[in-house]
Amino acid sequence: MVGAAPQGEDGKPAANSPRSQDSSVAPAHPHPSAAGAGGHVRAGKWGLILGAIGVVFGDIGTSPLYAMREALSHSRSGGTAELAVLGTVSLVFWALILVVTVKYVVFLMRADNKGEGGTLALMALAQHAIGKRSSLVFFLGVCGAAMFYGDGVLTPAVSVLSAVEGLGAAPGVSGQVTPFIVPIAAAILVGLFMVQSRGTASMARAFGPITAVWFLVMAGMGLWHVFDDPSILRALSPHYGFLFLVDNGVLGFVLLGSVFLAVTGAEALYTDMGHFGKAPIRAGWLAFVLPCLMLTYFGQGALVLSDPAARLNPFWAMIPEAIYWPVLILATLATIIASQAVITGAFSLTQQAVQLGLLPRLTILQTSESQAGQIFVPSVNMMMMVGVLLLLVMFPTSSQLAGAYGVSVTGAMLVDSLLAFFIVRRLWKWSLPLSLLAVSPFLAIDLAFFGSNLLKVPQGAWAPLLMGGCIVLVMWTWTRGTQILTAKTRKDSLPLADLIEMLRARPPHRAPGTAIFLTSDPDIAPVALMHNLKHNKVLHEKNVILTVRTTDRPRVAEADRVRIEPISEDFKKLVISYGFMEQPNLPRALNICRKQQGLKFDIMSTSFFLGRRSVVPSAAQGMPLWQDRLYIFLMRNAANPTDFFHIPPGRVVELGTQVSV
Repeated sequence: MVGAAPQGEDGKPAANSPRSQDSSVAPAHPHPSAAGAGGHVRAGKWGLILGAIGVVFGDIGTSPLYAMREALSHSRSGGTAELAVLGTVSLVFWALILVVTVKYVVFLMRADNKGEGGTLALMALAQHAIGKRSSLVFFLGVCGAAMFYGDGVLTPAVSVLSAVEGLGAAPGVSGQVTPFIVPIAAAILVGLFMVQSRGTASMARAFGPITAVWFLVMAGMGLWHVFDDPSILRALSPHYGFLFLVDNGVLGFVLLGSVFLAVTGAEALYTDMGHFGKAPIRAGWLAFVLPCLMLTYFGQGALVLSDPAARLNPFWAMIPEAIYWPVLILATLATIIASQAVITGAFSLTQQAVQLGLLPRLTILQTSESQAGQIFVPSVNMMMMVGVLLLLVMFPTSSQLAGAYGVSVTGAMLVDSLLAFFIVRRLWKWSLPLSLLAVSPFLAIDLAFFGSNLLKVPQGAWAPLLMGGCIVLVMWTWTRGTQILTAKTRKDSLPLADLIEMLRARPPHRAPGTAIFLTSDPDIAPVALMHNLKHNKVLHEKNVILTVRTTDRPRVAEADRVRIEPISEDFKKLVISYGFMEQPNLPRALNICRKQQGLKFDIMSTSFFLGRRSVVPSAAQGMPLWQDRLYIFLMRNAANPTDFFHIPPGRVVELGTQVSV
């Protein structure tokens, strides 16, 4: 079996690999508060807060639909005992305080990578702090990214389905639409994924106001029902949560997994930090979202204390019949917005993973001419849609999906805590005891929640673990295969300096114009250059050895974008650096050379030489044969480097060779 794929540069897909990171390039990133999502134009303080409410808090804002119901149903009493209600509300309250407020809002948001957050940004920052590539940090980053993809598939499924299930008790249709709940949810989700290619910039303006109204409605209903039994305020004391866990014995550990559903979406506060800035997210959480959620959960608890039958679905039991339908519609819109935020996050994570070399080049489309953060990844969108539909088939109720939901989120949070240790120890220069003291409480909480969710493997938690494992395998295969191919190419290639000396001794025929040879290793002669000399027997008047590097920072300043090093009269080395949040555009970067370096590149008289590798699987080269075949499959389906680097198609020459991995 032979796989052939254009491999950017000299045929190696490593131009965007972790090995090609260049920490020496000084990055620059505008202050996050000056930008909206993805580097959008400056918005006012209140506009950023409102935008954060719609995007950042959309996921956690849908948790009241099912979190209390699941926690109460898994208690020993089934939610009928007073201690079960008080304990559940107390655990939810303190989970929101400790996990969301203390860990993410106060602590982790300090560990920003030039304003950017998220698992891969944290991984890159940790690598930068260590000063070298750490296999452990790299592995943690891969696991965290894989868990996020699992979360990205589960969140739309459980959120939309939990809202649509409200039709089961809706006035006028109660019980009549139950067989159609899953098809309706599937139709909504399919429609959501189908519109992604058109972009969501215009719709995004409504996300903040709709979600804000959603929080206000939940808070209003919660406050109204708190008066059903004001004794629910006793749940502010953590000892009720402790007594509840002790009373349930071993089952109490299982209950933590259900309680954790209340904080799903907390990781979005850190992930979306670069979109809105620290201050708007913190203000939105502390002044608005947290109080609204507390009122909602305390209202649900008071309602169940006064009417134990409400425990079966406390959220929908709170809603008066007169406003049931408007709230149902609003809940559906809120879950769609939460799903949209997760889908967009998956696109952004994919862009980072491609730039950091964790995935092959994928087609990434810009859906907005004015907003850099509006991107669409067709392959990821299709896989997520298929994954969501499969989940709806396998787990046709939100209760069943909830059993699978928590493990991916807790896994991602655990990775964040582990990576934070490297930041505290190596970047902030805290002592080892102080670093352990700072991180250990978060690790203990994350491990408790993660362990409790692992107990739900038979109930569905196997699904996100399976998805995460497959993604880890893909990333590991791509990274390992790239390393093997890079090492083999270097071993079999001629050093560039030696080639230049040979050309001086025996000058070839010269062709007019400029030739740019893309390569991941500027110290060896690019394969395309060697084939051009061997078969065409010509050398252009001007030759540029071009290397594209990805730094461990999100963005690179335009002043630091290009670096030129003359080698000889005929050759120059050109290094173009991008951050992991940027999309490469070689013609634009070459234009910078003219402005800053006085080196003019006429695109229409310049030829770009790309290497094409035909890869043959070989069990003797470092990976098992099945993994070789997977790597070849990924190579063959990688995006064309011409499109990926925005090179004019008419100026590209591809020359290939065969190599085994």
